[in-house]
Amino acid sequence: MIPARSDSWMFHHPCAELTKLQAEAMGIKHVMWETAGEKEKELEDLTAAIRSIKDDIDAVVSGAVASRYQKDRIDAVCKELDLRSICPLWGKDQLKLLRDEIDAGLEIVMTAAAAEGLDASWLGRRIDDAATNELAALNKKYGINVALEGGEGETFVTDAPFFKKKVDLGKIEKVWDDDTSSGYIICKDAKLVNK
Repeated sequence: MIPARSDSWMFHHPCAELTKLQAEAMGIKHVMWETAGEKEKELEDLTAAIRSIKDDIDAVVSGAVASRYQKDRIDAVCKELDLRSICPLWGKDQLKLLRDEIDAGLEIVMTAAAAEGLDASWLGRRIDDAATNELAALNKKYGINVALEGGEGETFVTDAPFFKKKVDLGKIEKVWDDDTSSGYIICKDAKLVNK
């Protein structure tokens, strides 16, 4: 889902168009569907998108960890369309999850930041052990969600063991708003490169 609004309640906004590169790196089919990103109306768009490919799938997999808002809505869409809703990360310890993802070889980059304690230096930063420790400290200090599930930030996986190629984000443009202490990155020349 590609939301027109950066404040979509359901879907990632920054770098969402680059998911086509992730799909190519994994060798899987990819379908992009646009949504205005308006609260609740975006569920109608999600339902239409899934309905358009329903004959080719039997389940929807989502990455919700703690967001009841997202999980409940995806579950409801799947129930309406008679599909299974699979949420393999649901309820996992968020700090352990981040560490497990890093240990598994995922390269994760921060594409948006919007929480107290996160500044423009986080934009484009790789989530590694040091970043994970800093997020844990920010959780203790400010109560932010370590997995960034409450809108504190967004991430993008540039490489994983199951990727045939790696996503090179190219030149990163940082867009930061001092008034809201939030921002995101834009990657106009991202491409796949050999590992």
